[in-house]
Amino acid sequence: ILLCLYIAAAKRQGVPKEKISGTLQNDILKEYIARGTYAYPPRPSMRLVVDVVKYSSQYLPRWNSISVSGYHMREAGATATQELAFTFANAIAYVQAAVDAGLAVDDFAPRLSFFFVAQNNLFEEVAKFRAARRIWAKIMKERFGAEDPRSMMLRFHTQTAGVTLTAQQPDNNLIRSTVQALAAVLGGTQSLHVNSRDEALGLPTAESAQLSLRTQQIIAHESGIADVVDPFGGSYFVENLTSRLESATYDYLDTIDSIGGAVVAIEQGFQVREIGESAYRHSQSVERGERVVVGVNDYVTETPPVQDVLRVDAQAAKQQVNRLRRLRRKRDDAQVTRSLEQLAQAAQGTDNVVPPILQCVESYCTLGEICQVFRDVFGEQGQMSAF
Repeated sequence: ILLCLYIAAAKRQGVPKEKISGTLQNDILKEYIARGTYAYPPRPSMRLVVDVVKYSSQYLPRWNSISVSGYHMREAGATATQELAFTFANAIAYVQAAVDAGLAVDDFAPRLSFFFVAQNNLFEEVAKFRAARRIWAKIMKERFGAEDPRSMMLRFHTQTAGVTLTAQQPDNNLIRSTVQALAAVLGGTQSLHVNSRDEALGLPTAESAQLSLRTQQIIAHESGIADVVDPFGGSYFVENLTSRLESATYDYLDTIDSIGGAVVAIEQGFQVREIGESAYRHSQSVERGERVVVGVNDYVTETPPVQDVLRVDAQAAKQQVNRLRRLRRKRDDAQVTRSLEQLAQAAQGTDNVVPPILQCVESYCTLGEICQVFRDVFGEQGQMSAF
């Protein structure tokens, strides 16, 4: 739906589809594993993912149709190995579903992208990114028979680790995010987001957000790190760690394959269990003091509360509600009804749902109305459990 809103906005500005560029996350499987913000069962949700990939490959040549995300699973407590393994298991499921739907792998794979976290252990994170490139190239070449070198390239965005930010001594977060950003750049990320010092307390203030931006710019333009490709290549320690992470990732992928693939493993709660156990072990190590979190379980000082935390204007919600009411009064209700009915017909059949969604958004159907059509057709997924 977001993609169609974007296309409709571009159309109103006179921008043709073939010139639209951007990235859609479009990664539903990690929602069942780590975030919980899903609406429909996994299998019809996979159909929506594939429809977007098919539509993008045909009409949006500059659009990244999916960003397969390990970030959220790592934030939920996954280890570096689990982040890699579960991300690539999901990616395999998406690629296989697209191939099964009749797409040639080299027609869509060059526009696939990834989203990873940068955590605190600099060497492990650098090795993780290096291992990820080797794993993805091998998966695409050997498992899916890709021939276009672009299909084997791991193009990824990195965000520093929100879960490491602390409300205690929030200035420490500046150091954490800088180390994490360094790891991402040393590991070869193509895109980077640096979290702000006050995000454990609320949305970042403009001052904090600018400081995060300056962190990236200093790394990019003053450190010299961005001038070198794979600066840790050849380091015995990093090369060994890269190989160990790669091997452990393949062990997980073999296990998921033996279960029946990522979707079946999700339905059986495998990934949720694995991440839950890792998160528990991490929490226990912090509580016992075996893992130091500066300012939380060691080097603790009394500090005054942070001032100037961002507060969202309560009037903003009221203004948006009023805008929605005005939209409902002005739109053509008959056209809305027709558009939603055509979407329901497509969802019940096998047609690609992107064109009827686009018609819905151009008719000013709301997000909720469009989602309700899919709920009526696909059903609604209850809370999934590992147990």
